[in-house]
Amino acid sequence: MAPSVVEAHTCNGNAAPKAGETAATTDCDPPKTVVVSHENGNAAHEQDKKKGRHAAVGHKSVLQSDALYQYILETSVYPRESPYQKELREITEKHPWNLMTTPPDEGQFLMLLLKLINAKNTMELGVYTGYSLLSTALALPDDGKIIAIDINRQNYELGAPVIEKAGLNHKIDFREGLILPQLDDMLLEEKYIDFFDFIFVDADKDNYVNYHERLLKLVKVGGVIGYDNTLWNGSLVAPEDVPYPTYVRHYRPFVLELNQVLAADDQIEISQIPVGDGITLCRRIK
Repeated sequence: MAPSVVEAHTCNGNAAPKAGETAATTDCDPPKTVVVSHENGNAAHEQDKKKGRHAAVGHKSVLQSDALYQYILETSVYPRESPYQKELREITEKHPWNLMTTPPDEGQFLMLLLKLINAKNTMELGVYTGYSLLSTALALPDDGKIIAIDINRQNYELGAPVIEKAGLNHKIDFREGLILPQLDDMLLEEKYIDFFDFIFVDADKDNYVNYHERLLKLVKVGGVIGYDNTLWNGSLVAPEDVPYPTYVRHYRPFVLELNQVLAADDQIEISQIPVGDGITLCRRIK
């Protein structure tokens, strides 16, 4: 499989571009062209599967024990996963970039969190096939709403029939396109200021800091922002010569920068949790 040529600032709704595609130039900062070898990434994934590690779709867990991760899935996650979540997980398994999906244990965590904070108005940046979106919709009350933004409607439409079958379409407002311009448009509408109870961010890592600046004005005081992938495959503390796939090495500095920004931000309380690939919860306090 040929490597993809992408822009360092893609501003899209997914962390990894499609193999064989060239990301379009956007209105973000001037891009730097990098080559992302999906072949290397897939080869590494296949090698991990042979070892037993990362065999489950969406498994980006920092747990070092496959047996322990499988125990969590089989004991606490799969028995409580809805048939709709299971169906979408199995659909996503067939997609060539299924590692982009939210793992089921993280989906379960998000559902419990949403119920604990009594969330009603939420937003999701980066949708992919919609496993986390479906999980959120299942957790919200019947009058709950989700604004979901992603540049790739085609991926979303893989999961859309399952969401419709679950009777959850009325909760979801899917918006196709770049995220930053849409956030800027929201900031011009008074109704969105201090509006959201919860915002989940699983999009282009090179824009997380840009998103954070805007999301603090959109989430209400006491509301929560969840940033996904903040442990980034465990690469943040790995030696430089570890042979991670190109996309992991490329986005690593952006994730490191985000973690520093969040740790220093006195507008939020934070907790970085080693679920999935790491999720940092930020509760706005002022």
